[in-house]
Amino acid sequence: MIPYGRQTIDDEDIQAVVDVLRGDWLTQGPAIERFEDAVRDFVGARHAVAYANGTAALHGACAAAQLGEGDVVATSPLSFVASANCARYVGADVALVDIDPATLNLDPTAVPADIDALVAVHFAGLPVDLSALEHRPRFVIEDAAQALGAFTPDGPVGNCARSDMTCFSFHPVKPVTTAEGGVVTTNDDELAERLRRFRTHGVHRPDTDERWYYEVIETGFNYRLTDMQAALGASQMRKLDEFMARRREIAARYDEELQGLALTTAPRPPDGFGHGYHLYPIRVADRRGLYDGLRDRGIAPQVHYVPIHHHPIYASDEWELPECDAAYAGILSLPIFPLLTDEDQRVVIQAIQELVGPAS
Repeated sequence: MIPYGRQTIDDEDIQAVVDVLRGDWLTQGPAIERFEDAVRDFVGARHAVAYANGTAALHGACAAAQLGEGDVVATSPLSFVASANCARYVGADVALVDIDPATLNLDPTAVPADIDALVAVHFAGLPVDLSALEHRPRFVIEDAAQALGAFTPDGPVGNCARSDMTCFSFHPVKPVTTAEGGVVTTNDDELAERLRRFRTHGVHRPDTDERWYYEVIETGFNYRLTDMQAALGASQMRKLDEFMARRREIAARYDEELQGLALTTAPRPPDGFGHGYHLYPIRVADRRGLYDGLRDRGIAPQVHYVPIHHHPIYASDEWELPECDAAYAGILSLPIFPLLTDEDQRVVIQAIQELVGPAS
């Protein structure tokens, strides 16, 4: 079965993990700092703080922003539920903003003026144009779980040029993996300190000659990444440029060879933007037919995502999100990952050509 995504692991990555297992540290050791430094240097931020997973990173960002009861956090309905849950974790309310059908990202011109924070999801790896925000809320948090390696006219996603914090995920199908893992980048020293405390039970170590002494000064969580995961991540980061080049090559081939079919290819980045291509989402009238037909041919596409407001926990009559609902009715993610061979992609393309047919 050809999957929609999978990790790319080589002997160098495996050796990096083995070296940690043979060393003195298994968690919160020197590999964490090496991984954080690799992410920080790649995106050009002042700080990078590693977390146990991308959801924990989003939770940490909302906590570091000191969001809570009475605050309203806006996000996109076309995302995994973690993009909204992170607000609820700190007691804030969620507002869903409809998407721009041209980008599948939330429409920045539709973000309400009276919200307290925005979790801007870079869907499929295409960055939201934050320069188009008509009203900047108190905090802007980029959900860049899918966008490591993407860029905007302001530079790499994660440099926080137009945000307070950026959250990444390192799940196996993401551009770089730590098996499970997350990172928050920021240019704010105080936010970075809050992020570090929050991931480690709220522990603060005052300057004292009693080296054992610590204080718990706030409610935190055990959201720490292990050294094994961090070593894998640091090794993977050295190959990120290579991974991104292959993803863009695969996307360009889809763009070219799916033209003229009765479908809409993945949104392309505007001038000055670079797509991360974590996903290659097409839109088609008979999504179920194409989904089943591809699986019958040994190809496993995926639907990203069941919209947040379709889940019972967020269901409400207040949501009017027609563009998101229209996109969801036909969206389907095609295989795209660095180890996808040209021949396997040819199999995918030929199957789509047979199942969809030409545009009328």
